[in-house]
Amino acid sequence: MRRICLALPTNRSCLPAISALHDEAAYAAAHFDVEVHMLVLDSCGAEAFARHAAAVGALPSTPGVVTHHLGEAQQRDFLRAAIGASGADKPDLLLDLMLPEALSYGACTNRAFLVAAALGCVSVHRRDSDSRYQELAGEAGQDGGGRDGTAPGAAFPIHHELLTLGRRAGDAAAAVTATDLDPRHADKPVSMVGASFVGEMSVDIAEIREIDPDAYHEVVGLWAPFDWTAERKREFADDSFRGAGTEPFTADHSTLTHVDPMRVDMCNIAFQGVQEAVPLLPATDTIGSDYFLIHLVHDATLPGVLHNRNIVNYYTPERRTGPGFTAYQTRFAKFFLSMLYLNFVYDRMERAGASLLDGQHRVRTGAIVELLWESSRLDQTENVQRLDVLDRVYRSLGGRYAEFADVLADSRERLLDEARRDIEEFAVLTEVWPALVRGARTAGPALLQRQPD
Repeated sequence: MRRICLALPTNRSCLPAISALHDEAAYAAAHFDVEVHMLVLDSCGAEAFARHAAAVGALPSTPGVVTHHLGEAQQRDFLRAAIGASGADKPDLLLDLMLPEALSYGACTNRAFLVAAALGCVSVHRRDSDSRYQELAGEAGQDGGGRDGTAPGAAFPIHHELLTLGRRAGDAAAAVTATDLDPRHADKPVSMVGASFVGEMSVDIAEIREIDPDAYHEVVGLWAPFDWTAERKREFADDSFRGAGTEPFTADHSTLTHVDPMRVDMCNIAFQGVQEAVPLLPATDTIGSDYFLIHLVHDATLPGVLHNRNIVNYYTPERRTGPGFTAYQTRFAKFFLSMLYLNFVYDRMERAGASLLDGQHRVRTGAIVELLWESSRLDQTENVQRLDVLDRVYRSLGGRYAEFADVLADSRERLLDEARRDIEEFAVLTEVWPALVRGARTAGPALLQRQPD
């Protein structure tokens, strides 16, 4: 029986998400030969944390499901032990990169990767606290009748993830609806299974599009490489942050392929193997910092499965008013600045292709480290231009966007410096990542071990 980790990082109250996650864990344990370690990594304040602890404690006893609810104090103890066992230099820096004081989408998922390794889990299945599962005929995720022939059950993403993840691609082909994978990749393992979301955009910028569509296209186009044509950037902007649209789930469909990074989302993803070779960008206050492995799997020619059990996305109100608006727009701006470096790395990874893998089809960590350090030496002129565009466009939008432009203007040099430092720290973390995974396996079990119900 293999162990898997179904992970939910959160920094907000999310009782419905915890309950739904347990439903998905129970489904997996009932339908597959797995022991599911349901992991809630909790960075909430005391009040919300206590509510979460009570909710996890009250979950029904379920064969094959083990629950873990870890606050930041427990996570810090675990990380100190794992870092110590790894023998890596600069343990204080590594602890800061793994558990920073500020919000970090990449760091919280990196912690899930290490905890999963400590628990002996071969795969990590990530969900988000501000999303929920689709329903069919009023029942949460009733099965739409997939090719695999399973009895009606939940339309949880883990269904497709466990059918194929980790299997030799040539064998996994029997468990999907379609395949467009070249037969020469048949011996490689399925390293990622994912889908997207339906509902609201993944980035809270729909208001900009409503105010001025041209401004929207210019801003979102900052995500793209600078050498793209204006037309290509506009098409890219039209396709960005939209997920799978609004189509409801009606029937299963899955494709064995090299998964297009634009078609999957980190609220609906599972990895096997690659998460122990390379971490995610640990940058703070930067949206999209957790998407690196999606690109790596694609560019390294590792097989994946794209399915259609999309998750429903929604927003918490705080990001749309007052300090929440300023904080979110800052994360959005830092995302654009990170792309100077990440677009360079993605381009080089795509050129390298299968040479990023060793003879056993495993990612060569050292090859990624070299690209990260090379990117850190890039000239920052493009990022200066990105900030110029944001300043001009946000002032043209007026209101709170113009006010945010003032905030951005006062932070220009700091943000430029942080973007470079973020990629340098990513390189540092990636260099020692395999050692941290080994350290987690060595030191972690004593801190985390619990028996299945």
